[in-house]
Amino acid sequence: MPWTEQRCPVSMRHLEPVTRSKAVEIANALLREGMDEGRAIRIAMAKAKDWAAHHGPPEPGGEWPMPR
Repeated sequence: MPWTEQRCPVSMRHLEPVTRSKAVEIANALLREGMDEGRAIRIAMAKAKDWAAHHGPPEPGGEWPMPR
């Protein structure tokens, strides 16, 4: 069964909501490709954090990053 933002791995629950949403999206895609669950979680979290750092919402009080 695919993960959702409300039903996701415990390790993803500390992520900001937007980052968690992206991590769930990536993890589900990796699982569909047949990847091992533990590896999919680790990769999805790393990729989602990278995405948030470059394309995600600003930190509180910050500004949106300029498009590249």
